[in-house]
Amino acid sequence: LGCTPQGLAFAYDLVLAEDEEMNRMHESMKLFDSICNNKWFTDTSIILFLNKKDLFEEKITHSPLTICFPEYTGANKYDEAASYIQSKFEDLNKRKDTKEIYTHFTCATDTKNVQFVFDAVTDVIIKNNLKDCGLF
Repeated sequence: LGCTPQGLAFAYDLVLAEDEEMNRMHESMKLFDSICNNKWFTDTSIILFLNKKDLFEEKITHSPLTICFPEYTGANKYDEAASYIQSKFEDLNKRKDTKEIYTHFTCATDTKNVQFVFDAVTDVIIKNNLKDCGLF
């Protein structure tokens, strides 16, 4: 879900241009929920990329996550806030018994990060194909 030019993780304190009442993170979660729980993807694992982690890491120190999630009680530190956002998305999965969500925080300009994510995605695809063939 690369729904915003700012990147998903970075958009937690922004509203939609076309609807100033709707938080961008909530809109992205709504879209993710509709895709993740769609009847056509019942047994399909999903790889979720939360982009611009570098900007999120900067922003979280001066713009609290409670802007988007008033119930959040953790620290406004990258690891804790990122983990909370990840769990909010993964908790939308209504078919945890048949579907996995593989979440990656990314920075598209960091070539080492992109390579790591590419390798992880490749591993997931190979593993799922081997599973489908009964070899894993």
